[in-house]
Amino acid sequence: MIAHHLLLCATPAKALCCPDPSVGPASWDTLKRLVREWGLEDPARPEGIVLRTKADCLRICVEGPVLLIWPEGIVYGSVTPERIERILRDHVVGGTPIEPWIVKRMPFQASKR
Repeated sequence: MIAHHLLLCATPAKALCCPDPSVGPASWDTLKRLVREWGLEDPARPEGIVLRTKADCLRICVEGPVLLIWPEGIVYGSVTPERIERILRDHVVGGTPIEPWIVKRMPFQASKR
């Protein structure tokens, strides 16, 4: 079972939303490390695994780097390595989004056929 999928706009080809191009890769490295260290990608995790994907661009060109968390569809802005730890702890593990850091909500909706 998949609990969350985290998509981080970490290496944009065109830095439209992030003034410092070094922040994205540093945030990605922190995300990878913490997901691994905290056992969030362990298939035996009762709550489900946490997937992570490094994206070039999520087309949310504001306050980058941005982190999109599915299935909630919550987008965090200005995602620094320091913020990654709190987002993982409070939102992904604890279930409480960090409202002041949210720049957009894109809730998942199944297609209706």
